[in-house]
Amino acid sequence: MDDNHTRSSTYRTTRAADGSTVVTLCGELDLLVVPALSAALDALTAVSRPDLVLDLRPVSFIDCSGLGVLCRAHRRIRSRHGRLRLVTSDRAFRRLLRCTRLSGVFEVYPGLAEALADRALVAEAATSPL
Repeated sequence: MDDNHTRSSTYRTTRAADGSTVVTLCGELDLLVVPALSAALDALTAVSRPDLVLDLRPVSFIDCSGLGVLCRAHRRIRSRHGRLRLVTSDRAFRRLLRCTRLSGVFEVYPGLAEALADRALVAEAATSPL
């Protein structure tokens, strides 16, 4: 587990039992956080088929630059044939995604267990015979 601190945010990186990388973001995702967070997410998404879960439940604020970091990570992961899942139960953040027409772009789950369970179901469906 790696703990990292920026001026207004903290993020922790862990490896889930299924092999997914879970990044738990805490605090504010704003202009002050973008450079360090972008560099961290770029490193995590530099591999082939990255599988990343961003746990946003402890995030207290997100501005357009924070949303831009999520979009950049999403594009990088898709270009490498990977998967990005967001975890949040925050209605304001879900509304932000709807208002920016990004709600259909991201896979959003209310809890970490649901996001990781969905990974297992997708893997099982991909390997089961028709």
